[in-house]
Formats: sequence, C-alpha cells, structure tokens
Amino acid sequence: MRDFPINEGIDRNERQGSALLLLLLALMLVGSLVASFYISDEGRAHFFLWFLAAFAALGLLGLFLLAIGGLQLSGKSARNDLTKLIADGANEAILVTDTEGKVRYANQQYVLLAGGAQDVGLVRPVERLFTGASDVSEAVYRLAQAARERRTATEEIRMAPALDGQASVAWYRIRVRQIQRAGRHETVWTINDVTLDRKGEEGAVQELQNAVNFLDHAPAGFFSSDAAGKIVYMNATLSGWLDHDIAQHLGGGMTLEQIAATGAALLESKAGSAGQVKTEILDIDLRKRGGQALPVRLFHRVSYGHDGQPGPSRTIVLNRSQGDDTSDARAAEVRFARFFHNTPMAIATVNKAGQIGQSNASFARMFGDTLKKVDGTASICASIVEKDRDALTAALATVADGQADIAPIDLTLVDGARSARAFVTPVADKQNGDEVAIVYLLETTEQRALQEQFTQAQKMQAVGQLAGGVAHDFNNVLTAIIGYSDLLLASHRPTDPSFQDIMQIKQNANRAASLVRQLLAFSRRQTLRPQVIQLNDSVSDVQMLLKRLLGEKVELDAKYGRDLWPIKADVNQFEQVVVNLAVNARDAMPQGGKLTLRTSNVTDTQSTAYNYKGLSPADYVLFEVSDTGTGMSQEVMEKIFEPFFTTKDVGKGTGLGLSMVFGIIKQSGGFIFCDSTIGKGTTFRIFLPRHVPTSAELQAVVVDDTKTVARDLTGQGTILLVEDEEAVRAFGARALRSRGYTVLEASSGVEALEQVEDHGDEIVMVVSDVVMPEMDGPTLFIELKKLGRNYQFVFASGYAEEAFKKNLPEAEQENFMFLPKPYSLKQLIEAVKQVQG
Repeated sequence: MRDFPINEGIDRNERQGSALLLLLLALMLVGSLVASFYISDEGRAHFFLWFLAAFAALGLLGLFLLAIGGLQLSGKSARNDLTKLIADGANEAILVTDTEGKVRYANQQYVLLAGGAQDVGLVRPVERLFTGASDVSEAVYRLAQAARERRTATEEIRMAPALDGQASVAWYRIRVRQIQRAGRHETVWTINDVTLDRKGEEGAVQELQNAVNFLDHAPAGFFSSDAAGKIVYMNATLSGWLDHDIAQHLGGGMTLEQIAATGAALLESKAGSAGQVKTEILDIDLRKRGGQALPVRLFHRVSYGHDGQPGPSRTIVLNRSQGDDTSDARAAEVRFARFFHNTPMAIATVNKAGQIGQSNASFARMFGDTLKKVDGTASICASIVEKDRDALTAALATVADGQADIAPIDLTLVDGARSARAFVTPVADKQNGDEVAIVYLLETTEQRALQEQFTQAQKMQAVGQLAGGVAHDFNNVLTAIIGYSDLLLASHRPTDPSFQDIMQIKQNANRAASLVRQLLAFSRRQTLRPQVIQLNDSVSDVQMLLKRLLGEKVELDAKYGRDLWPIKADVNQFEQVVVNLAVNARDAMPQGGKLTLRTSNVTDTQSTAYNYKGLSPADYVLFEVSDTGTGMSQEVMEKIFEPFFTTKDVGKGTGLGLSMVFGIIKQSGGFIFCDSTIGKGTTFRIFLPRHVPTSAELQAVVVDDTKTVARDLTGQGTILLVEDEEAVRAFGARALRSRGYTVLEASSGVEALEQVEDHGDEIVMVVSDVVMPEMDGPTLFIELKKLGRNYQFVFASGYAEEAFKKNLPEAEQENFMFLPKPYSLKQLIEAVKQVQG
C-alpha cells in the first residue's frame, strides 16, 4: 500500500505538466523557421516582425496574469492552499463528489479509511465503502437520496467488523451536504468514527441498568410521583406487593390516588418553601389491584424548586403486613396511624387562631389547598366562608379556656359547594406547643343537598295541594257563573241593554278560569291531552305569534335540530309554555335584544354532561329559550317556579307563568332548568323524554279538538245528575231539561244510589262530579257496576282526569267521558250528546 505523506490528499483539480503540450510548442517553432526559408527576403523580414510581436504580446499577457494571480509558476495548483491544508489534515474523513458521483477530492483520513489508493479515480465512494447489513444499506441509501436532492442529512451506522478490520464492531457518523464551486454543485461527505463515544454510552447504560436492577429487586418498595400526582416510577418490589403490571400501568398514567386511596391527598398536600427538601414519615394503607389494603410506612421526600413548586418525590415503602415489628408498642403505633389516616372523618389539631398542626388524610382531601400554603396562613378559618368563621373562632376560644362541652358547628367551605359539621374538643396533653383543640369534621355536602331538595319538594307539594284545592272549589263557582250567564244570554237578545253586561260577566269568568288552569298546571292536576308530536313543527306553528308578541325591538332566531326524535305532549299546553317563556324573555329585554329558540337531540351520555341535579340519564329532545336580557341573580332563580312570585311591577304579572310552565313540563315527564348571568341573559332548557311511537301511533290521524259536532243538541231520556254544589247542580239540571232531557238530581253518591233504586230502569246516563262527600264519583261508578247497571257515564271535575282515573278498575278506565270544570252550557250539552251518540 502506498505511503502517503502527512496532510496530503488526492485532488483531481491538481494537474501535472504536460510533455505533449511541450512537444507541440516545439513543433510550432520549428515549423515557423522552416517556413521562413520559403519566403522572399522582403517577406521574411515582415514575417519575423509579426512573429516577434506575437510572442511579445503573449509575454505581456503572461506577466499581467501573473500579477493578478491568474497564473502560477508552480507545477501544482496553489489555489486556496490554506483551506486544502486544513481539509487534508482534518481528523474526520472528507470526500467530495460531483453530480455524477465521481470523486473530486478525498483527504488523507478518507483514503486510509477506504484502504488506500494512488489515484483519485481509484478511491471508492461512500456507497461502495459502506456495505453489509440491511440497516447499513438503508442508511447509505437515505444519504445518497439526500445528496441527489441536494439536502443535508446525517446517519449513524454500526459496522461489524470495523472498516479497518482491527475491531469487531465500530460506529460511524456520516453527514452529507452540498457546496457550489465554479458554477457547479458538489457533494461533501464527512465521516466520523464515534466508536469510543458509543462504547462509553453503552457502559453508562449498562451501569444504569445494573442500578435499576438493584433498585427493582431491593427488599423495600420505591416509587416516585410528580407534582400532579402521577406515578413516574415504581420498582418491581412495590409493584409485586400491589399486584400491578408496571409496563401496563405506568404507561397508562397510574396516579397516587390509585395506589394510596385516601392517603393520596395527604401526600399531595405537603407544602415547602423555595429550595427546601422535606422528608416525612407516614403510616398509611396502600391499595392493591384487587382493592385489598396494604399497611406500609412511607419515607416521603420532596424537593422544592426556586419557584416553590414541588419536584418529583422519592418515596421508600416499608411493608408492615409482614410482621416485622415485634414490639407491641410499635405495632400499636402503626395500627393507630392506619386508623387515623383511614377514617372518613377529617381530623386536625389547631391553635387558638385556627392554624393547622397535624392532620389526617381525610382532612388533607377536604382542605388540600389550604395545607399547601407556606406563608403561615394555613388556617382552618381561611377555608370556610366568612359568615361561619365567628362561630368556629368562638368555639376555639372556649376550648382554650378549658371548656369541653361545645355544640357541633355547621360550616360551609369557601368554594360554596361543600359543607361540613365540625366537632371541637380540647387537646388533653398539650405537648405540641400552642395546639389547643382537635377539630373533627364530617362532610355533609350530600346530606345538605338532599335536605334542601326535600324541603323544596315539600314546599312545592304543599303549595301545589293548596293551589289544587283552591282551583277545585273555584272551578265550581266559575261553572255556576258561566252556566247561568249562558242561560241569561239564551233569554236575551244582543240588542237588549243587559246583553253586553252578561257577556262581560262571562268573559271575566273565562279569564278567571284561565288563571285557575295555571294553578292546576302548577299543581299538575290539569287535564292534558298528550299526543305524539314533532317539536320542530310545534315551535314553527307558534313562531308567527311570537313575532307579534315580541315586537320590533326583539330579534327572534329559531334554530331547528335535524332528525329530531318524536315526543309525547299536549300541543296546546306546550305552545302555552313557549309563549310564556318568550313573553318573560321580552320583558327582560326592555331596550331590545335577541331571543333564540333552539331544538336538538340529547343522548343519554350527553345528558350527564349538563350536570343538572335530578336529570336522569336518558334520551331527550332539548328545547332551549335564550335571551340577551338583564339576567337573574341566584336568589331570584331559586324562586322563579314558585306560584305568585314575580319581579315585575304590581299589575304587570300574576307570578303564575313560570309555575304553570314548570307544572306542564313535569306533568309531561320532562325537566326544566334555568341558567342565568346578570347582565348577559338567561337560558331555559327543557328536556322532554324521547317517545318511541307504536305502529298505531304512527298511523293515527290527529283529530282537531275544535271539530264542530252535530248542530242538533236536543235529546231525550233520563239523566241522573250527581253534584254536591247546589248552584252547579241547579244550572246543569236546568240546561239539560231545556234540551229535552228528564233529569234526576242527587247531591252525593249515596243519594244517587237511592235514585237508581227507585228509577233504575229509566236512567240512561249518569253525569257525576268526582269529589263529593259520603261517596265520590269513582266509587259510585264501581257500585253501579256491581249492581249490573252499565250506564253511560260523564265525569265532571276541576281536577285532572288522571287524578281520579287510577281509582277505577283498569278495565273500566276508558268507559266514560271526562268533562273538565268550569264548563259552559254548550260544553255540557255537547258532552252528553257525544256520549249518547
């Protein structure tokens, strides 16, 4: 192999002197001399003058090129000598190729790496130098592709054996980049031998692996958790104790709460100052994968950064379930610590000012944010609302004076969503500095919420019963007023002076009947006629009416959901719901605004995301009414569904609108909720259960309730009229007799049975009130069936049909007609005529 001098490479650009060029120049001179002999004397003189002038011009040109550096006297090119010396003597191998892949330059290191060569044409390029395993070929191919695309790329290649054959394995880092010279692109390949670095890394990795193996199989458990409570490392010993697969659970984000249960809050609540390192010894229970408890002692060490934020913990775990503690006192201490931290009651020692000393895991879970404070403000008083602090402070002062009989204190935490009952007792030994009391706290959030719901339900039920009772009695009065008005109108002509007065009486009675229906809607005792409807159609039908009600200042925007599920509701009542909500929204936007109606489907999974109390997961059709009005405070929202509650001025509202909406929605099986922000607006959300219609319902034709019945309302036969209100009974009897019927009257069910005993065969129909003394209407119906009297029946009541229907046998629940009170003369006659056929 050729011996290369130091710092010498092979450069195709370095050219030697040419003998052929010298011979050609000599022939030109000899030819010129020979030619001169064949020229005349006069011409020879001119020839030599031109010959010498040409050589003089070439000489001047050579001198000029030599002056500006364009011509060198050396036999080798001396262009850029400094750069070439640096490249020739570089420690890394350097190769330059042209666009066709031909070698233009190779430094000494590359020539040695390639096995030596005497000429640049014999130097092997990188693609031929690095061959072997598939991963090597793939890496070289990627580099060659980058060279063709004129990109910079780097690959690291492992060769076995090494290129020089002196080692079993070697690592090379190859880099390719592009340069541009003399208007052409060339590729520079740089190769570094990084074998020593990789062997050092392998050694470090092996040492680290050995350390991890030692830690994994140590007789004690170990884990590390970050500030967010995520387990970042757990050794094999601890994972075996807890029966966890490390590879499976650490990658999935195992947390402290999964392995420490209630103790997780205790570990996460520890606070420290900037740069501090804290180590605490804790006796708690860890939780195995199957849920079993593992008693352990933790040496929990946390370092805090310069910003005061905790870094990853380093926690040693000693297994206390293996009976290592032979001392009875030590066993009792561990047992007490486990009980202390596992109890569901939060416990802490405090001083007279309420600053917290020792605490258990349940206390850390309840007051974790307070315990993390390191500025001396970790006070239990700072964690409760201001209105409850005086009571707790007074209890601590009382205990500090030596008194022990302290009544429990109900506290609300500062987040407003949680509550607790506190029991304060004095510290018996007072060995821990200024600690004066032990505070036991039992969380009562759920209990208080249930109590408030129960109280509200009782209040609403009581108001509903009152409203329903008042409405029933009032309906009887209105029935008599409306009925006698009809009798008077029948005997007066429109030209009579008293005709308009009677009409005013009837119109005001009908207005009162509308208010009574709102009361019944709130108490859920009105009669609904539910049918399968499409919510979009119902909202669309009432949209034109809403535009007139809202006026020009309020913009109405309706957004209809696609493929809406059917629901089952009373169309008329639901339209009343929409109108009431729209009118309330209009009144909340006195300066104008935007009212948005929105419908959509809500799946059972989506319904849980709303996080409304009482909303059970199911499929619903959602109807939203949103305004951009003044909004409501929390205190107002708690009362908006109560009857007679209103924020409007006197004379501008009855306070029954939203209570009626609430009753209709509840009676339809739905839910209504309200979200409001002062100054931003209010949104009512109505969830109506999805109805899965039967084939018969899908084919049914909805019959208009306003369909005109036969004009001939006269009839014949004997009708038993049972009504405990004398005025209503007198009106009904007079109305029926005026249409040709024979009427038998009874004030109760008992009297009705007596009438049946005397005139049983004459009676063809019974018109009966529902609520009566001695014997009500449904009982009368059942007794007549027992006597074999299958009379046609019409029930009249101020309550809803469903309120008494359940008292009838299931087989008889459709064998009657219901006539809601108050009814007019015409409605009574039409009902009787319809039943009679």
